[in-house]
Amino acid sequence: ISITTMDEEYDVIVLGTGLKECILSGLLSVDGLKVLHMDRNDYYGGESSSLNLTQLWKRFRGSDTPQENLGAIREYNVDMIPKFIMANGTLVQTLIHTNVTKYLNFKAVDGSFVYKKGKIYKVPATDVEALKSPLMGLFEKRRARKFFIYVQDYDEKDPKSHEGLDLSKVTAREIISKYGLEDDTIDFIGHALALHNDDDYLDQPAIDFVMRIKLYAESLARFQGGSPYIYPLYGLGELPQAFARLSAVYGGTYMLNKPECKVEFDSSGKAIGVTSAGETAKCKKVVCDPSYLSDKVKKVGKVARAVCIMSHPIPDTNDAHSVQIILPQKQLGRKSDMYLFCCSYAHNVAPKGKYIAFVSAEAETDNPEEELKPGIELLGPIDEIFYHSYDTYVPTNQQEEDNCFISGSYDATTHFESTVADVLEMYTKITGKTLDLSVDLSAASAAAEN
Repeated sequence: ISITTMDEEYDVIVLGTGLKECILSGLLSVDGLKVLHMDRNDYYGGESSSLNLTQLWKRFRGSDTPQENLGAIREYNVDMIPKFIMANGTLVQTLIHTNVTKYLNFKAVDGSFVYKKGKIYKVPATDVEALKSPLMGLFEKRRARKFFIYVQDYDEKDPKSHEGLDLSKVTAREIISKYGLEDDTIDFIGHALALHNDDDYLDQPAIDFVMRIKLYAESLARFQGGSPYIYPLYGLGELPQAFARLSAVYGGTYMLNKPECKVEFDSSGKAIGVTSAGETAKCKKVVCDPSYLSDKVKKVGKVARAVCIMSHPIPDTNDAHSVQIILPQKQLGRKSDMYLFCCSYAHNVAPKGKYIAFVSAEAETDNPEEELKPGIELLGPIDEIFYHSYDTYVPTNQQEEDNCFISGSYDATTHFESTVADVLEMYTKITGKTLDLSVDLSAASAAAEN
């Protein structure tokens, strides 16, 4: 890298190539801002990278080498932050808005399941599945059907569809009680459809709850598959690289393997540049993950995760090659949900016949082996298992005072909705404008099917 690159002035310097940072550098480059993107690592993805078997072993086992029977090392792409993508959600809209879809290939996820009283059940994907589902008894199905029809017909702009309820004032609990739904049904709707990871939503305005269920239903309808999720071939490590390519197309500059990366401040505490290896690049704003400005973030929790390599699909999932299972907090006596995520050779993340399963949760104890047991017990025989946990951080700084925009750590959820919400909020803080994602979703479907 020539000295001149470092001597230039940039609108924004982005530190770290995690998914959030790469989406932002892509969006900001498309907006015409001059972006320099640096990472202390020599690979893309930061916390959200995908590892092959050698990298996985190096990270968790030190010097050992993987056994022969696990198959080709290079055919593994193991996500460190496993998440599926809601087919109609904000991440897909962002991919289409920026045309990043041309760098990626997606495939639908086979199924979404929910845990109830020790067993797992498929979340119904069609009316026929709903009628047959053992998740609810016959009378409860009728009540639930009325609730779903209300949600389906609900249109913010059409007061006739509101049935006299103002969802910005009425709580989710009040709407649910109107339909007389049982606790287990509420668990399944609130956690497996609306994807709330604890029960706080019950006492908040119902509009968010209802819109989340609508999103789930629209995403299901999109591919007529068994779930509302899609996932890229070769794993999530493809996403940061795709946004990095986008940024480069629009003139963004990338530098990997840059040691230190120290943010420089002026006397009033505003970020004015970044120094690496004795050279400083000037900038107006800095965007980074929590590890680059550790004095401007606070720890808010911890995620515990088990990474498992298996030679079979998760039992009782209809032999699904890719699947999400949500274990609602109440069913386990926890404060927040536990998540299972499984993908396989069908998405090119493992050699033929191999499956990779993850069990994730917001850590509530210091013993991940014990805490994740309810999820691990659902997996059947395991070839290899690795445990890891990481602290999660949120920024504590005032952006307008220091011009530093710091992303929050990745949570335990197995879908991207919270991740993208953070990115879009940061985009608005950095640029002062809202990203307009009202895209033509029929074009989107075509893109995803190619």
